Amino acid sequence: MKRLLAGALLAAFAMPAGAQAPVQTTFVQAGRLLADPASGRVETQKTLVIQNGRVVRIADGFVAEPGGRVVDLKDSFVLPGLIDSHVHITSEQGPNTRLDEVTQSSAEQAMIGARYARKTLLAGFTTVADLGADNDAIFALRKATANGDVLGPRIIAAGSAISVHGGHGDVNGFREDVMHVLRPGSVCSGAEDCRRAVREQVWKGADIIKITATGGVLSNTAAGLAQQFSQDELDAIVESAHRMGRKVTAHAHGADGITSFLKAGGDSIEHGTYLDPEGVALFKNNKGYLVPTLMAGDFVYRIASGPNNFFTPAQTAKALEAGPKMLDMARRAHQAGVKIAFGTDTGVSAHGDNAGEFALLVRAGLTPLEAVQAATVNAADHLGLSKEIGALTPGKAADLIAVRGDPLRDVTVLQNVGFVMKGGVQAKP
Repeated sequence: MKRLLAGALLAAFAMPAGAQAPVQTTFVQAGRLLADPASGRVETQKTLVIQNGRVVRIADGFVAEPGGRVVDLKDSFVLPGLIDSHVHITSEQGPNTRLDEVTQSSAEQAMIGARYARKTLLAGFTTVADLGADNDAIFALRKATANGDVLGPRIIAAGSAISVHGGHGDVNGFREDVMHVLRPGSVCSGAEDCRRAVREQVWKGADIIKITATGGVLSNTAAGLAQQFSQDELDAIVESAHRMGRKVTAHAHGADGITSFLKAGGDSIEHGTYLDPEGVALFKNNKGYLVPTLMAGDFVYRIASGPNNFFTPAQTAKALEAGPKMLDMARRAHQAGVKIAFGTDTGVSAHGDNAGEFALLVRAGLTPLEAVQAATVNAADHLGLSKEIGALTPGKAADLIAVRGDPLRDVTVLQNVGFVMKGGVQAKP
């Protein structure tokens, strides 16, 4: 009897055959809208019509329909969700960083990353590229944010960086037995071994390949900031990645590492501190992107030169050397016409403060519009996602933010984002 009753109830409430649940429509009424980031065209009194997480049309005036949900942003400036092309979302630099390296499990790093992912999204960054993290931690977090289990941005994940034995990206400064345990499988020597490392990272789930073409500031080794991979290793890495449908981006400070990587056909450079005219010419010939990460340079210099320096002696020396040079590098690159994508290296600096990069880009000579383009259309192109994000045009993801004031006049207003929507789902307020 109970089974018959249950069946009758299910039948009574079931939708007719072939029927579908009604589509929820959201009407975002924007006082001002950055309608075309590429040209900087701003339109007033527009309504974004959103269904199934995507923009379906942009209507004139403030419109709505019965049964639809209305988001009133009539007093705000609406623009696409921001993209940070370089973060480390499962960690953050601090006095205990070296202890964390040997005490935190992959699961714990993923949980920490969930906290930072939330801060990042609420700061207005609806997409990030994580360029170096424990594979298990970042790939799990990527899936959790995509499924809505964790509040956070869309994550493009590299996982472990491809690095040379003993160089930046390898484990340095611990007991040898500890280093062997902590060393990731993406460390390699020789062209064939580096092909293996790339292929294994793709197999494990990497969306993009990140390599450390030169020494780095925060590796605890006095190995400088010059090129660390050989040319044949770089050639093998780029060729292997491209054959498997992955772009390759390189952490690179020294001019020799920058030019060698770009000669190998690499797609983009992170940092670029000692960029020289040869590197500029290769950027323009390859149509590659520079991701300047000016916040990272500013942060490491302030820590290394301040009263509460928690860096090791090797890190301190490199921070004092590289940090002050990055702003001028970005200025020269911009003047020369190098394409720039927004990226902060957040995780070096604090998560949630990502928008501080905009003011530094303007100090480096970009206009406010160019700085916004770096974090929207340019970053989308750099990551190969122009069909999905970077602008609020019909068919693209409904990733959008709203601020008071005009970011095309004063980019610092982007440090106070009042409204965030990712994929049609409101995250803030």
